[in-house]
Amino acid sequence: MARTKSSRSALTHLDAEGRPAMVDVSSKAVTARSATAECRVKFPADVAAQLRASGLRAAKGGIVETAVIAGTLAAKRTHELIPFCHALPLEGLRIAIDWHNERELRIECSARTTARTGVEMEALTGATVAALTVYDMSKALSHAIVLGPAKLLGKHGGKRDFGKAG
Repeated sequence: MARTKSSRSALTHLDAEGRPAMVDVSSKAVTARSATAECRVKFPADVAAQLRASGLRAAKGGIVETAVIAGTLAAKRTHELIPFCHALPLEGLRIAIDWHNERELRIECSARTTARTGVEMEALTGATVAALTVYDMSKALSHAIVLGPAKLLGKHGGKRDFGKAG
């Protein structure tokens, strides 16, 4: 599919020639920014029942505790995982994991910084890596565990606000 000049100008990670490029944020103001993302983990009914009965503990240890640590570490290293993300000083990060319904965990990650660019990718990375960790710690029970959707719930700061942010 050929890109038109107008579609190129709408994407921030392309230069004038349509090549991948990191966005130059040097002229942006340093402001408080926050973002909240979530990812769901859906289990087969029997697996969910086992996990509920065990208090979300597996042979490898506490599932929630391990997922929170993994999501936090991942959010702090987002710039190492996603090529054009800026390294940001995270000033706050919270990951909450709880049952959404009988068979589904809801993982919410909220990130805060004071910087020239937002923390949406850090919030999304924290939520999704926490979900991957839940999968890893539960996969001995079933490989029919489904991750997602992962989505941005909101962001605050920068050019425009969106949804609810932490």
